[in-house]
Amino acid sequence: MKKMKTLKKNYEFQNVLNKGRFYVGRQITIYIMTSKQELNSIGIAISSKAYHAVKRNAIKRKIRESYRLIAKDLKQGYCIVFLWNKKIPVKQLDFHIISQDMKTIFSKAGML
Repeated sequence: MKKMKTLKKNYEFQNVLNKGRFYVGRQITIYIMTSKQELNSIGIAISSKAYHAVKRNAIKRKIRESYRLIAKDLKQGYCIVFLWNKKIPVKQLDFHIISQDMKTIFSKAGML
């Protein structure tokens, strides 16, 4: 399995959140900013005030997997930050809705 390039530092997240464009889906919000790198860098941010670690990690796994499935179809050279909608309870967490949100958002952004 290929390793993904991820955003790790707080300033990397802040840079994308402040300078990037955002698109809202039903369960996720995506911030997208162009970068000078050849590959896409992703970051996933979920508020620790919203859920416990087990639930946050479950959300992250679903987002990472749905991104992995469509990553080969995306244009390269972007920094992408995924945010989970806090108003959605974890019981409504659905892999197919997340995948559909990603496809519609990336097509709106012109990355597909």
